[in-house]
Amino acid sequence: MSKLIKIHPADGVAVAIEAITAGETMPVAGSRLTALDNIPTGHKIALQDFAAGEHILKYGSPVGHARYAIKQGALVNEKNIRTNLDGVLEYRYLPTTAIPSLPVVDGERLAFKGYRRKNGDAGIRNEIWLIPTVGCVNGIIASLADELRRETGGRGVDAIVAWPHNYGCSQLGEDHENTRKILRNIALHPNAGGVLVVGLGCENNQIDAFREMLGNFDADRVRFLVAQHVGDEHKEGMKILRELYDLASEDRRTDIPLSELKAGLKCGGSDGFSGITANPLLGVFSDFLVAQGGTTVLTEVPEMFGAETLLMERCENRTVFDKTVRLINDFKAYFIANRQPIYENPSPGNIAGGISTLEEKSLGCTQKSGTSAVRDVLMYGDRLQTRGLNLLSAPGNDPVASTALAAAGCHIVLFTTGRGTPFGTFVPTMKIATTGSLYNRKRNWADFNAGTLLEGESMEAASKRFTQYVIETANGTYVNNEKNNCREIAVFKSGVTL
Repeated sequence: MSKLIKIHPADGVAVAIEAITAGETMPVAGSRLTALDNIPTGHKIALQDFAAGEHILKYGSPVGHARYAIKQGALVNEKNIRTNLDGVLEYRYLPTTAIPSLPVVDGERLAFKGYRRKNGDAGIRNEIWLIPTVGCVNGIIASLADELRRETGGRGVDAIVAWPHNYGCSQLGEDHENTRKILRNIALHPNAGGVLVVGLGCENNQIDAFREMLGNFDADRVRFLVAQHVGDEHKEGMKILRELYDLASEDRRTDIPLSELKAGLKCGGSDGFSGITANPLLGVFSDFLVAQGGTTVLTEVPEMFGAETLLMERCENRTVFDKTVRLINDFKAYFIANRQPIYENPSPGNIAGGISTLEEKSLGCTQKSGTSAVRDVLMYGDRLQTRGLNLLSAPGNDPVASTALAAAGCHIVLFTTGRGTPFGTFVPTMKIATTGSLYNRKRNWADFNAGTLLEGESMEAASKRFTQYVIETANGTYVNNEKNNCREIAVFKSGVTL
């Protein structure tokens, strides 16, 4: 088997599946190529001579241009390739004429075992959550969660989790509203069988206003405590938690159509194989779930830069296109307002893994969205309203973006990675490894091996295996972040702290 993979027939570079030594000759795309440099695993080798300024294609699209002349067989990396991206762009609505129809696979309507909630929503976990309105009570919720776990032995529900954060006071304007929206969405999430919201009493994020913001909620399952208003907050909190626990421990899983599953699409610690294995695998799964009537959500707006027109072409109508343009331009304006370069990406870890420019990263990243039509666009803190593929405004930062996906209503975050991470947000956060070496080396982090696609497994076989694993997870099988208790939330902040 060749040590190189050429992704698209038009590409001027190939990716090293294994490390290549300078002087080594190998077959690629029907010819033979001699390496002029050592080519690390996941990195690019020039399949042709490039003149200075010439576009370099990968995935069939330009991923930058040559800073200077590059010889065939040379290593192509951040030192000799430069991004083509610069400034804010104008966009035109040029819809793809043939967005593929996505028939139900084998005519089969699948289901998972989930929890049907009073309002009709379904969850894939049945957990007790403690949510602080303000960071000042983080210690209280941690103590309460610990006590309930000791009393119950952790039995009867899937988990008992406190969700500390630093905000809820000393924030102004959009930052304050972002905090309230994310906390609201956590409190309403169907993966929780019981929620205790704990306030201090003097914070900006007042309990009474927050309760009103929740709208129509199950008052038996979402309860409130203001620490300054009671004599012994621990005693009062435990009384409420015991009542919530008694209710939640009676809940039972039942058949839920797969059409009700909502999955967030995320990547972090990407490498040169992310756009070859794990991200395309998620794209196939996204198309499959959408065909079943389900919902997927793509975020990380700065990692759409350079590939955004491919998403715009798939917008199902002009309204969705206009929302997508706003999504992209608002995030560029955020960079400009903070006097930061729009295209300061990829990260050091990405570069070490073989990604050299932002458009290379974005072209790989957006493959997680598959080929289906973009049906809606959500601003940060919005909740899902439309089934199918959605786009969500959030940064690339792993904790912030994953929290935003879960807060939008996703039951699970599907997280591809080429370098590995233990992180998890407040819903199951499944890690899909881009290579077998990462999967085998970090089995305590990685949940699924997409590297088999480099070893001869077909996409059809891998996607069936992956779909079954997602359903098993929805049925209650823990992923590694849950097993390791690596769970956290992070709220997007951009403004003044008082």
